[in-house]
Amino acid sequence: MVWRGWSIARRLFVANLFFVVLLTAAVSMFLVSDAASRTYAQTSQRMLSVATALADSPFVVAAAGESDPTAVLQPYAKVVMRDAQVDFITIMDPDGVRWTHPDPAEIGKSYLGSMAQAKAGSVFSETTTGTLGPSVRVIAPIKDSSGTVQGMVAAGVTVSNVQVLVAARLPVVLGLAAALLLAGSLAAWALGRYLERVTFGWGPEELGQLFAYYESVLHSVREGLILVDTGGSMVLYNDHAALLLGIDHPDPATEPATRTAPLTRRARASVAPAAKRRLAAMGVPDSLRDLLESGRTATDEVHLAGDRLLVVSQRPALAPGSNVPAGTVATLRDHTELTALAGSLSSTETLVEALRSQTHEHANRLHAIISLIELDRPREALSFATAEHAESVQFGGDFVGTVDEPFIAALLLGKRAQADESGVSLEVTSSGSLPPDTVDSRELVTVLGNLVDNAIDAAAVHGSPAAVDGAATPTVWVDLLVADGSLTITVADNGFGLPTTDLDVLGRVGTTGKVSVAPGGRGYGMALIRRATAAMGGTVAGENDGGAVMTVVVPLRPLPHVGSQS
Repeated sequence: MVWRGWSIARRLFVANLFFVVLLTAAVSMFLVSDAASRTYAQTSQRMLSVATALADSPFVVAAAGESDPTAVLQPYAKVVMRDAQVDFITIMDPDGVRWTHPDPAEIGKSYLGSMAQAKAGSVFSETTTGTLGPSVRVIAPIKDSSGTVQGMVAAGVTVSNVQVLVAARLPVVLGLAAALLLAGSLAAWALGRYLERVTFGWGPEELGQLFAYYESVLHSVREGLILVDTGGSMVLYNDHAALLLGIDHPDPATEPATRTAPLTRRARASVAPAAKRRLAAMGVPDSLRDLLESGRTATDEVHLAGDRLLVVSQRPALAPGSNVPAGTVATLRDHTELTALAGSLSSTETLVEALRSQTHEHANRLHAIISLIELDRPREALSFATAEHAESVQFGGDFVGTVDEPFIAALLLGKRAQADESGVSLEVTSSGSLPPDTVDSRELVTVLGNLVDNAIDAAAVHGSPAAVDGAATPTVWVDLLVADGSLTITVADNGFGLPTTDLDVLGRVGTTGKVSVAPGGRGYGMALIRRATAAMGGTVAGENDGGAVMTVVVPLRPLPHVGSQS
């Protein structure tokens, strides 16, 4: 069919134009009919005035009683016809025999028309055919002082003359009809232009197909999708976004009726119109809410949402053919499992690096001991070995005895060797006894290992005589405190401190406090620390106090599955 290729705007314009034409025709017919009806009514009312005035005239009443009324009334009737602009005035006796008529040949003949009402003393109007053709007429009785009917007066206008009066009103009717048609056409054209612009010239079939594709894509995409308007309100999100952010779909019974997109029930299960819901009211995390409300462009920023680590990208939402942003579109990718694996790998790499450093250091010292023995100096070799053992016991003995976590003890012992390689002094203190099976050792290694690594890097690069306590040697301090049912980890260094204490900013990929970083490691350390801390139900904070000071507080509570912990 021809109309299947038409756009919505064109269909609406044609349909509206057709409707306006029909409406104009109907209104025109009504106006013409009303004009004719009014003209006939006004003509009848005018004839009533003329007939009753003549019937009530004393001159006519007196002439009706004379022997030859025609001689008196015929000239009088002609004068009245001329002055009153009527087509005929017929005065007759009670039996209907004419005394006057516009055609003198009709005088003395019987009146053609209804006379019964006039004979009975009533005024009567009608449209009927007489000697002059169809006419609108009124017949009124002539009564004497006693009320006896002495005759009758009929006054009328032919229908042709009435139609002339009707035709005189047609220009007004046609003008109104033309104005209505023009106004309706302009309204249809303006509405069509608007729809052409907002629908981009697509027809309803194309829009329906596009919506089906749109719903299918949003339902099947493996990423969270959020659309935020320029006012910072969420207007649309898909299932995966609701899952990642813990957002409940709006209840149709409680949501306002002003939805931004009318969706079917099946579509609402996959794409929820947010009906201008504020981000704060939806429980969106602060750092992510700041990004969404700012409208800035972002690429692969890491944000924490509960115990999930989300990688977020955001771009302006532009309408086709327009450079004015209508909002922003953000995609959310869940990197929780990936970062958990990265954390485990980071923990393993930390332990391996620590063991490598420790092995390298022990190899050097063992080589020195062997060399002393080869030089036949066993006493010096024994003293060197004893001193090395005593130093290791002094560093790790008390700590291992306090914190009953072999992975943490091994980690810090290895980190000491790693710090020595970087020319950094590592000082470890601990207080309290760590109950067994109260923290996830893997997450704890991730947190502590990354904190110490960051501190060693910062102290090695930024250490200066103006560092903490005026010490010239780059130093890292690690303190573990078990008290009040929680483990507090404090890691400080005497570098130049954090570039910002906003951990949301430091936790984004591409943001780091280091001057030089290895490829691929930019900004992930803080993200791993925050994710692992959140997984343990703890908090992390940073400050500058002569250098960077990072504090992690982890609540101590029985693990749900002890057997799965390492």
